[in-house]
Parts: sequence; structure tokens; C-alpha cells
Amino acid sequence: MVQKWPWNWNAIIVTLIFLKLLIIFKPKSLFPITSTAPSSHPFKSNPSFSCAPPHHSYPFCNTSLPIKTRAQSLVSLLTLHEKIQLLSNNASAIPRLGLSAYEWWSESLHGIASNGPGVSFSGPIRAATSFPQVLLTTASFNKSLWFLVGRAIGFEGRAMYNEGQSGLTFWAPNINIFRDPRWGRGQETSGEDPMVASAYAVEYVKGLQGEDLVGGDGGFMVSACCKHYTAYDLENWGDFRSFSFNAMVSKQDMEDTYQPPFQSCIEEGGATCLMCSYNRVNGVPSCADLDLLQRARRDWGFKGYITSDCDAVAVIYEDHKYAKAPEDAVADVIKAGMDINCGTYLSRYTQLALEQGQIQEEDINRALSNLFSVQLLLGLFNGDPSRGHFGKLGREDVCTLEHKKLAIDAARQGIVLLKNDKNLLPLKRTTITSLAIIGPSANDSSQLGGDYTGVPCNPISLFEGLQPYIKATYASGCGGTRCNSSDGFAEAIQISREADAVVVVAGLDLSQEDEGRDRTSLLLPGKQMDLISAVSSASERPIILILLGGGPIDVSFAKVNPQIGSILWIGYPGEAGGQAVAEIIFGEFNPGGRLPITWYPDSFISVPMNDMSLRPDPSRGYPGRTYRFYTGEVVYEFGYGLTYSNITYKFISVPDNITVSNTTSKSGLRKLTTHKTLDGIDYIDVNEIASCNLLKFEVQISVFNHADMDASHVIMLFGRASTSIRGAPRKTLIEFTRVHTESLNAIQVNIGIDPCKHFSIVNDDGVKILPLGNHLLMLEGLEHSISIEL
Repeated sequence: MVQKWPWNWNAIIVTLIFLKLLIIFKPKSLFPITSTAPSSHPFKSNPSFSCAPPHHSYPFCNTSLPIKTRAQSLVSLLTLHEKIQLLSNNASAIPRLGLSAYEWWSESLHGIASNGPGVSFSGPIRAATSFPQVLLTTASFNKSLWFLVGRAIGFEGRAMYNEGQSGLTFWAPNINIFRDPRWGRGQETSGEDPMVASAYAVEYVKGLQGEDLVGGDGGFMVSACCKHYTAYDLENWGDFRSFSFNAMVSKQDMEDTYQPPFQSCIEEGGATCLMCSYNRVNGVPSCADLDLLQRARRDWGFKGYITSDCDAVAVIYEDHKYAKAPEDAVADVIKAGMDINCGTYLSRYTQLALEQGQIQEEDINRALSNLFSVQLLLGLFNGDPSRGHFGKLGREDVCTLEHKKLAIDAARQGIVLLKNDKNLLPLKRTTITSLAIIGPSANDSSQLGGDYTGVPCNPISLFEGLQPYIKATYASGCGGTRCNSSDGFAEAIQISREADAVVVVAGLDLSQEDEGRDRTSLLLPGKQMDLISAVSSASERPIILILLGGGPIDVSFAKVNPQIGSILWIGYPGEAGGQAVAEIIFGEFNPGGRLPITWYPDSFISVPMNDMSLRPDPSRGYPGRTYRFYTGEVVYEFGYGLTYSNITYKFISVPDNITVSNTTSKSGLRKLTTHKTLDGIDYIDVNEIASCNLLKFEVQISVFNHADMDASHVIMLFGRASTSIRGAPRKTLIEFTRVHTESLNAIQVNIGIDPCKHFSIVNDDGVKILPLGNHLLMLEGLEHSISIEL
């Protein structure tokens, strides 16, 4: 029905005349004079901050008081209504106390991203450094690089906050395990190995939060968040959705694989935020799981705040049907220990949960105390932010030359050389004078970021990156990554015939893998395979195949095709991807990246994605998952990666046996004389060993570079028990490091080994045990046996 309004035309005419007079004369009381010019200091244009005069005399503004005291003081000053309005990500301002509004949701996965409402690129800062997507940075296997990337992002995050363009609470890193190759968000993670994921989490969080920069005063540059807790790795497969998925996980897999990255992120990294995930774990929604959330505080010493994923409280009622009403879902998460809701359920239904007696005001006070403690550590209640530790950071500290160089280096170090028949690469500029580059993503820098990307500083496409090196021509070959048509094949074939060298860029983009989008095939999309085959057949010389994307791709056809001489996996290389790829193609950088995931054949898609089991089960034809347990064929194995150099190894010093001498008991230290047995193998519980520190030793390795080119090389030391024991990994990565090796020279590398950590396994009950007997250390083709004895 159309409503008919009783218009009063005389009143309307009078109102219009009045408004026109206001515009002409502009009374200052109604139109204060403002300037749109950039301010000389970020806070001059927006002086509003918490604890500003006349509100600076409150105890929570007193920086001489302990953080806990200040947080409790602030909680005590709030009304119940005000408290509830602070339990959502867009926390309300409290004008009577001088509290500014605050947006908790900002993103920084591999650079400041625009996904959350906390970040804006519409102010004086129009771009931020876009580093490679996490999976490619992980492929560098360089811990110091991971730290530096986190540190650079932290600086830029604080600078954007100072300019009023972001918050200080960044919801990264994603430390879930890349369990299934179809997962659309696997690109965001550090791969399939729990030790690697743990190490990445520690370095990124330490770098980002910048606790070491504050000195002895305590506090952080920004806050990092370990997500998504836990066993979250499915978006949209078959009838399963992330919002309603129930991840059935054994105790063994939970303790062995899914939990270690979160434990390390908190215990060693010192993360100040933990995000609970959408899914259920063994029937209970993560955000409503008291045991799960309290374990972080009780066992790992977590002292930060726990946030839901966005709308993860709503799905408890709306999708999981776990709660009977919205207020029940709110009560479940608050009682479990969640502190803040990304979404609206807590602001809408907490009052009702209180009135029904499901929660008490003390529960809300606890949540707010955790939230305020982190804000206090960030200096949000310390008065004028420009006078704080990081108050001078601003627009000149974003997209710096140093950060841009770091983005290039991260891409260089992560790129993996998968094939290089007859040393096709590097190309020699003295003999190669023209190059054809083909592929829908080859001349599109927007395809190089992956998901959770912001606005990059100076993005360079692959085609643009080649321009300084050689005369290059470009053809798309396909209309897009889906490559549904062969209409562009003819042009691609033509330029490939005319060039001295040919590069085909194939692979994935966010139309194939993304948040909310899992893959249905491991093959190249559409007619990409046909394009590659057509171009390689037309080219006089073997071609170079560049693979873009996060998830593994079955390129078995290219692996065995002699007309495809080289294959490079470049992940999503970020804003500097074009330059990094060109440097590797022309030999200015020697590739040394290693795959952080197993590349499975397409036949793996027959494995149910909802099966969370990692160990194989021959009785039902289940092959297991990840290199540690998978028993099937692979296209490329975890840790695979070539270099332009010929590197050899030699064990210099490593013990042959280790003796475990004592354990702990209630009465103190006692000599170890007993052990237990599993599958005929003797073992001892790791938590009963008192001498773990005494068992540690170093392995000394010689690394020799036989080539006439320096190499930045990754050393990966694996281990396994030499006797079969139920549930033990086929092999597991013990430690890794990246070293610089000079041409025709050897270096010595020392790797520390902790038998209690590196030789132990997790049994069916989720308990760490140390098998006695022989254990193998494996380094490329070398093996050394170490016996663990009583």
C-alpha cells in the first residue's frame, strides 16, 4: 500500500527559504570552520581519546597503578547497560567517563587488510605494504623473516591507528592446520605441519605485538590474535558448512596436530587474543566449550581476551541448533569464558540472559576486565596517544622503502622451484632476447595478493616485473582463471612461436579458493591444461610454467612433459611478486623455498573432507592426511624444493645413544627402572621424565654448495621411530633453518634436539610418550640411528 502524506506546502516553502539563508550566511555555531588539509601530526585533526581532560583523574587513567587495578576500577564505574554495550566488536563510547568508542575488529594477515570495519584506506594513508600470502612466506622456512614481516605489519598497524584509520587489535594469525588440500582458506595458514605452524605463530606474534620495543614498562605496539580455535578447516563442501560443521576429533589428533600451534602461540608467542571458531568440536560449539576455552588460561597461561569469530555466537542458535534461544547461546559463551562477540548477539540478548538468571553481572565484569586489560596494555587509557611509546608513528612509516624491500625478499625466499630439467632456469640475458608471457593472471597485479589483502603500495604484475630484463609480449590465452573458452589460444600460440623463451602463468585465484569457498577439484581450472599443452607444443624450446595460488594443484601432466622444462610455484606473492619472479627467472636470486604442504593427486578428492582423522585406516580405504600420516601417492611431497645449486650434506657430530636416568614422583626424583609397553614397544610418559633438559643435544651438519652460485638454502631435519608403533607418524619434521651458502664452500650448522619433544609421540589417550629403542634422524638422503635407553 502507498501511504498518502498530507503535505503542508506553506511550511515546506518557509523551511526551504530558512535553509538557503543558513547556507549563505553560515553562522559559526552551526557551521564550524574546518580544514581538509593533512595535519602535521595525526592527532591534531582528531584529538578525541580516552582519559583526556577533564576525565583524566579517574583511577583507570593512572598509569602508576597496576593494570589489574585499573581494569577493575573502570569496570566498577560502569552501569549495567554500559557494560553490555561494550561486549561487541563495535564497543560504544561512554561520554560521561570520557571513553572513546572502539572497533575491535581489524585484520593484518599478511599486511593491513580492509576486511574488517576497523581499517580504512580513505584517510591520509591510502595503501599499506602487502606481503606474500602466509603460505608462501612460510615456504621460506625462515623464522627471522617471519618475525620481520610481523614487525613491519605491527609498525604499519600502529601508524594507521595514529592516523585514525585502524584499531590496535588485529585478528591474525590464522594458525589452523592445512589439513585438506581443498580448503579455501589454506592459503592463509602456515601449512600442514604443527611444528611449522607453531614456529610461525610465535615469530609473527612476537614481531607484530612488539613487546620487546616497550622496555621494562610492559605493554604492546598492537595486539595479535590466534585463530580459529580449534580444528577449523572447512568452508563449504557437500552438505557441510563452516557455520554448522561438527568436527569429530580424536584425543590423539587433537594433542598431536590441532592444538600445538595454539599452545605455542600463547605460551611462547604471548598472544593477547584468542578467537574461538564457528564449528563444533565433538558436539560442542567452540565458543561455548568451557573446557576448551579455560584450557588456554589454566594450562597455557593465557591472559588476554577471547573473541568469537564474526557471528559465531549467532550460529550456536541459528545453525548448530545447540541453544534453544538466542539468550541461551549468549549465556553458554559467557559462562564458557568468551569475552567479546564479533556480532550483535551479546548486545541484543545479554540483558535477557541476566533477567533469566542464566548469567550474573560478575560474569560480565570478568569479560570486561579481560578486555580492558588488553586495551590498557596497548596504552588506550594512558591519555594523549602522541606521548606514548609509539605515538610518533604515522603516514611516513607505512609503505616505507624498508618494508617494500622486505616484501620483495619474502616473495623471493618463499618461491619454490618444482622442476628444472636440463637447467632451463635461470635464463641468460645474453642468449635470450625476447620472451612471451601468457595467462589471464600474468598482467594483473590484483591477482597476486590472495585473500585478506588491503591496498598494496606499488603492486607489480608478473608482466611488468619482466620489463626491465627483456623485451616481453603478453597474451591472456583465456578470458579469466576459470578459462572456460579457448578463444584466446591462437594469440598465445602465435607469440610463443616468435619468442626465445615462453612463460605460462596458470593456477588459481579467489574465484577458486577463498573464505566460504572450498575447491571441488585439484586440477587446473577449465581449459588451463589445454592452454599449457598447446603453447608448449608450439614453442621451439621447453616452456616455463608458473603456478599461482594457495592450494596444491595436480600438475602431474606437466611434471612428466619434456616440453615443460621448469615449474615455479609462487603462491600469492604479494605486491612485489612481479619483481621477485623476474629476479629468479634471470638468476639474480637462487630459489630455495620448500613446499609447506603435500601436493596430492586429484584422486584425493574422493576422501571425505569432513573426516578429521589424520591417521590412515586401511580397513575403510582411508589414506590419512598430511605427510606425517598419508600413505598414498603424491605429486610433490612436503618439503620439496629445488635450487640452482647442488647442495650436499654430511653429519659431523651426532650421538649414537641417549640414556634416560630418572623420573619424577610425588616424593621427588627417583631412578627410572620401569616402563610401559605399547604394541610390544617399551616407552615412558614424557611428563614423568625429570631429566628432559639433560637429554638435549646438538647435531652438527656440514652443508656444501658445489655450484658457482651462492644459495639461500633450507635445511630440514626429519625423524621417526625405527620400529612400528601404533599411531606414530611415518616421519616428522624435527627442526629447520635457512642458511646462506657461498659458492664452492661449506658451512657448519648446529641444530638443537630435545628428545622429549622431538622423539616423542602422542598415544590414543592424547598423552605424550617417548618410545625406547632406535630413532632415525633423516637429512635428505642421509640417515643416522640414535638409541634411547634406560
